[in-house]
Amino acid sequence: MANAPKPTTGQKESSSSASNLFATLVIPICIIIGICIFKFVLGSRDNFIDGADPDLHETMPKVGNYMGMAYKGGPIVPVLMGMFLMVIVFSIERMIVIGKATGKGSLDAFVKKVQSLLNSNNIEGAMAECDRQQGSVANVIKSGLKKYRDMEVEPNMDTDQKCLAIQKDIEEATTLEMPMLEQNLTVIATLVSVGTLTGLLGTVTGMIKAFGGLANSGAPDQAALATGISEALINTATGIGTSTFAIIMYNILTSKIDKLTYAIDEAGFSIIQTYASTHK
Repeated sequence: MANAPKPTTGQKESSSSASNLFATLVIPICIIIGICIFKFVLGSRDNFIDGADPDLHETMPKVGNYMGMAYKGGPIVPVLMGMFLMVIVFSIERMIVIGKATGKGSLDAFVKKVQSLLNSNNIEGAMAECDRQQGSVANVIKSGLKKYRDMEVEPNMDTDQKCLAIQKDIEEATTLEMPMLEQNLTVIATLVSVGTLTGLLGTVTGMIKAFGGLANSGAPDQAALATGISEALINTATGIGTSTFAIIMYNILTSKIDKLTYAIDEAGFSIIQTYASTHK
């Protein structure tokens, strides 16, 4: 009995290795870019009063200059900027992967077309539609259609067994195709928490500096107090912004993956029901 062709284990491992390598490279590169932006853009002398050295304690940013204010947020700011860049890069990468998995045309229209062809018992036409659509969803559905075609000439199984065989084939194809879509989502999910915690760390260090300015003997060091409070607030805002963006992108991406899974389930159910109704 002929089996529907499936992606090989070697191909799956190769794709997984490439995704892991991508994540391994992106994380340090984003941190380095964040440090460079912090040092050379935010830390430019043009952002500070009289073009003074921004690393001096008494140097203050120009009034209304947010880049100079961000630079005064301290060494945790470039780390948070790197995390924000990570969210952007991984979100774009997942969008591209999910877009390829969806295929060339509208997913809803594709599923309806396949269902229409199944209702007219045009299996070859449905397979041709899968070839035109391409992507992971089409690959899974085509695998089920090939199994459907094989079961029509299988003499040693009854209809229920054949339906179970088709269902199992679709589930196996889904298992091979769909997990790749969720890779690197864990990075975005992790940044949701890590971004907030890192921002909180910056808040704490800023407040430590602020209270250090108050603890001086005699008159409080107003510059140290203002710098400490500014650092705390900047880190808080950057951490919250990073986490918020990560949450939004994570929810968008998971909803897109759920839509693909639903499309596969819907088409797979149609394949099995069509076979059961036409081979009683």
